[in-house]
Amino acid sequence: MSNAVLAQRIFEAAQTLPDTQAAEALDFIHFLKMRQELAEHRDLQGAQQIVMNHVWDNDEDEIWNNA
Repeated sequence: MSNAVLAQRIFEAAQTLPDTQAAEALDFIHFLKMRQELAEHRDLQGAQQIVMNHVWDNDEDEIWNNA
């Protein structure tokens, strides 16, 4: 099912709900989007950590590990 068709189905289902429940459904959609963005951010952080390990883990900076 395409995203456009799914969006239309969500729209039609939301129209049958009372305003408070439709607002709650919208809040849930926003929550799902935020969760996806946070997961993408964590993925980027993990990739950066792998690349930067050689910079962060060195004998010269060992003193900072216990600060």
